[in-house]
Amino acid sequence: MNKNTMVRTGLFALAILMLCAVTAYASSGSEAGEAVTGMPQDGSPWWYWPIILLVATFLMGIVAVLGGVGGGVLFVPIISGFFPFHLDFVRGAGLLVALAGALAAGPGLLRSGLASLRLAIPVALIASSCAIVGAMLGLALPTHVVQISLGATILGICVLMLTAKKSTFPDVPKADKLSSILKIYGVYREESTGETINWKVHRTPLGLVLFVAIGVMAGMFGLGAGWANVPVLNLLMGAPLKISVATSKFLLSITDTSAAWIYMNNGCVIPMMVVPSLVGIMLGSFVGVRILRVVKPTFIRWMVIGILAFAGLKALSKGLGF
Repeated sequence: MNKNTMVRTGLFALAILMLCAVTAYASSGSEAGEAVTGMPQDGSPWWYWPIILLVATFLMGIVAVLGGVGGGVLFVPIISGFFPFHLDFVRGAGLLVALAGALAAGPGLLRSGLASLRLAIPVALIASSCAIVGAMLGLALPTHVVQISLGATILGICVLMLTAKKSTFPDVPKADKLSSILKIYGVYREESTGETINWKVHRTPLGLVLFVAIGVMAGMFGLGAGWANVPVLNLLMGAPLKISVATSKFLLSITDTSAAWIYMNNGCVIPMMVVPSLVGIMLGSFVGVRILRVVKPTFIRWMVIGILAFAGLKALSKGLGF
């Protein structure tokens, strides 16, 4: 990151923090008895919890880059498990955290030809529709039920991270009928080898069915869905790994937007949580990219799995009332 970029980033962070201050001031000036909805009412000054969130999400941004996971996957279980925020507000903020990263990466991935619109559009139609259903379901269910489900899902993600393998160029002997009708295929240049890769997919009906469940979980828990998108696209449907990762990132910009509107419409998105979280994740990601060059990825992977497992158990215990 050059000097100009650092200056722009610093000015952007300063502007965002000023927005926090303005929002807090406006809220404090309301009638007596009114409070900033969703923020802990523990007598602490208005800036205390936003600063804590900024620091925590900065660390999450570093770990997310090093561990190769989305910020939303870490944000929701950790913030809901260890911070005194209501789960509905944490899920709303988590969707926007995941969405911010996807929107930043999506255009570049499309221009490079790695994110495939042919693959993304049918999947996005299903996943985004189901994310709306998931968001409505999550807001309608009792909080303890969602908390238990979240804990079980996070532990399931840990198992998936432990067992899932990756295939750079899966063997797809023949495209199935549905993918042929939808024209889901493409060509991209693998820069590391200089090869031109012609790819196609199979088992498309099963993949689309799984994206129904992925969309519901993304909306219900506010996790984003990159942790599930990539295995389905790569290991089940047979898309090359780079195509799967890039298309998954682009998909988040559609799926999470659909669910986020439901949370916003229900008043579950507040600037005092979202703004410092977004700034922290962004700044942490910049640092994480630099650290990535020197750390051992195996250690980071185990650290991420450990953090998620601990947060998942914490979510389960909160949901069960322990």
